[in-house]
Amino acid sequence: MAIYAIGDVQGCYDDLLRLLEHIQFNETNDQLWFAGDLVNRGPKSLETLRFVKNLGDAAITVLGNHDMHLLAASCTQKIAQKKDALTQVLEAPDCEELIDWLRFRPLFHHNADFCLLHAGLPPQWDFKKTKKMAALVEQTLRSPDYPVFLKQMYGNKPNIWSSDLKGTPRLRFIVNCFTRMRYCDINGKLDFTNSGPLGSQPKGLIPWFELPNRKSADLRIICGHWSTLGYYQANNCYAIDTGCLWGGQLTAIKLGDPVERYSIDCLGEKKPSKSYTINETLAAKPDNASEQLLPAA
Repeated sequence: MAIYAIGDVQGCYDDLLRLLEHIQFNETNDQLWFAGDLVNRGPKSLETLRFVKNLGDAAITVLGNHDMHLLAASCTQKIAQKKDALTQVLEAPDCEELIDWLRFRPLFHHNADFCLLHAGLPPQWDFKKTKKMAALVEQTLRSPDYPVFLKQMYGNKPNIWSSDLKGTPRLRFIVNCFTRMRYCDINGKLDFTNSGPLGSQPKGLIPWFELPNRKSADLRIICGHWSTLGYYQANNCYAIDTGCLWGGQLTAIKLGDPVERYSIDCLGEKKPSKSYTINETLAAKPDNASEQLLPAA
């Protein structure tokens, strides 16, 4: 069985089908790992959700910030009233079925060799802690009162890990790491303002995967979320959001030794970001702002 990890689709359903044809995906024998953000911004979020859901065990997807935003919109009238790319999902006859399926997706997935998440991990979390933190949010989303948390999910605080965090603040921090994290300071304090390519960040900010003494450094982590980073393979990290939505590429990697990369060109507004490998040199609103949207980060 071949396992292919795929970067952020964001509703670009036609490009996804072209990529699957390119890698000759066999639903019977192969498995797809989606790095989150199946939906939003692209033209066919509804078709994408239905397609991945119908793949059953042939597809694993972790939750990204846009997926979390869809879950919140499904139970928060103020968000749902904003007409955007998610309206087609919210108004679909099978919306409830799709939302129930989505909220049972994990934040973190792994096998014996690779780990999958959407954004990043704070430096204090090792494999055991990462699984435990993901499980806390997953259990919350799968409980009958999941809307209670989703209505309190938005916000940039707390922005640094502490074992003293409890309740909603702890859950919010976990979600922000798994679905929004890019840069942070040396202590792991999250930054939600800077999202540009490596080298564009202010002094004192470090991409999460380059933090010294990161306790997850021994894990081979596949992630998406960071389209301006481009394809990145270093520090035991495989970043595979190559900006399909923005006119870059949609990328799949075949898991193995070595990892094999497959990409197709996509239509869009922007040109692809530069790719970084080990051999190359390497505006959030206030926390209490009611209009702050999770996907903006």
